Amino acid sequence: MAQAMWVNIKNEISKDIANGRLTDGDRLSTEPELATRFKTGRHSVRRAVEALVKEGKVNVEQGRGTFVQIEPVLVYTIGKRTRLHHNLLPQGYEVTSELLAGELINASTKISEKLQVDAGAQVVVSTRRVLANATPISYGTVYHPAARFPDFIERRDLTGSTTKAYASYGILDYVRASTEMFARPASPEEAKMLQQHPDLCVIVQRAVDTDLAGRPLSCSQVIWAAGRVKFKMESPIDD
Repeated sequence: MAQAMWVNIKNEISKDIANGRLTDGDRLSTEPELATRFKTGRHSVRRAVEALVKEGKVNVEQGRGTFVQIEPVLVYTIGKRTRLHHNLLPQGYEVTSELLAGELINASTKISEKLQVDAGAQVVVSTRRVLANATPISYGTVYHPAARFPDFIERRDLTGSTTKAYASYGILDYVRASTEMFARPASPEEAKMLQQHPDLCVIVQRAVDTDLAGRPLSCSQVIWAAGRVKFKMESPIDD
């Protein structure tokens, strides 16, 4: 069976991007120009461009046109000691974060179990968006036991990293106790926060970090832009 025309158009433009004939930031030809090139109607062109947008290869800017969008794929290593800055800085990325919300709440049953605190105990919850070279890569929420870290949000902002914030409490090392990961469709809010197409998936990462004595420091749920990150699992190494 003959392949649909819009699929041919999508594949040809994808080849142009892969072969370097179209590079990051280049403007695609207009709909009429593409229709003439491929000897087809605008509907097929429009459908091909929509598919490329969903794949994260192009971006449509209203009033300006459609532009090639080649996003870097970050390598994020998950192991016994998982650190955001240590993961991304050696790859040449400038890492920044934005505090979106922070408050003191009573822990739900699930959160209290993960943090090993009494049900209803107060926890410090903070929601942040992380960017690499000004591009959003993750958006998530972290919970800390308030009895141990009453002003964690302030210290995190003052020091610029979670590791340095822990050090200010005298915790010089910590480890990843557990990590769960799965993919699912992005919610409208997540797509907006990650600045990605609503039809693209996200990777959900749930984790618990502990001190060296095994006491939980935090539990978190982080939403990653699936098209911008590749996870690498590091084998555990005994100290």
